[in-house]
Amino acid sequence: MRKTAVVTGAGSGIGLAVARRLARDGARVGVFDLDGPAAEAAAAKIRADGGDACAVAVDVADRAAVDAGLDEVRARYGPVSILVNSAGKDGFKRFVNISAAAWQRILAVNLTGTFHCCQAAVPDMIGARWGRIVNISSSSAHSGQPFMTHYVASKAGVVGFTKALALELGPEGITVNTIPPGFIDTPMTRRNEERGFLGAGVDHHAARTPVRRPGRPEDIAAACAFLVSEEAGYVTGQVFGVNGGRNT
Repeated sequence: MRKTAVVTGAGSGIGLAVARRLARDGARVGVFDLDGPAAEAAAAKIRADGGDACAVAVDVADRAAVDAGLDEVRARYGPVSILVNSAGKDGFKRFVNISAAAWQRILAVNLTGTFHCCQAAVPDMIGARWGRIVNISSSSAHSGQPFMTHYVASKAGVVGFTKALALELGPEGITVNTIPPGFIDTPMTRRNEERGFLGAGVDHHAARTPVRRPGRPEDIAAACAFLVSEEAGYVTGQVFGVNGGRNT
């Protein structure tokens, strides 16, 4: 039986790669993104590749929008059994200059958005006695990162949230894991490079990575494909690093 998956932040970067991989593996995919046209373009790419996908414009920080988006996916494909929380917002600011509003928005998207999506989708998984959740966190939650205190705090929260939720949902047949990506070459990464936020740039960071290249979104998608598979049923509550050896 084909599974129904929802991938947030799937309009570009890691989320797009994950959505395309899950569709290629046979899942029907709800493509969630704040950017509606980007979500539509992503779903169109999946369909052009022979997959089945629908696009939904969703701000994951808005619980009503999350609930409505999941209802739209359910109406089309049935109950959700796979959820990948990839939607995220970064930020670069000296700690003393981070406004309360900026702090709250980063946490609202990265941490509370993950909570909203999980809480809205989990009843479907409990009903089926089977489910897979993968939360995309960040390797910065382990190493720290200057000028990103709000972002790092939010992603560290995702790691703790994942571990606690895995313990609670394990008896229901649901696994919950987190992938903290290393240095991944995405459109967001390139934009930050252009803005001067990455120091010496992408090539410099690649040279400091043991495998001597930046990660690709497809690297994260491959790990995600395993974690949502039937074979990964004994893997839960894990921080599944995909970082080229930068964090061990």
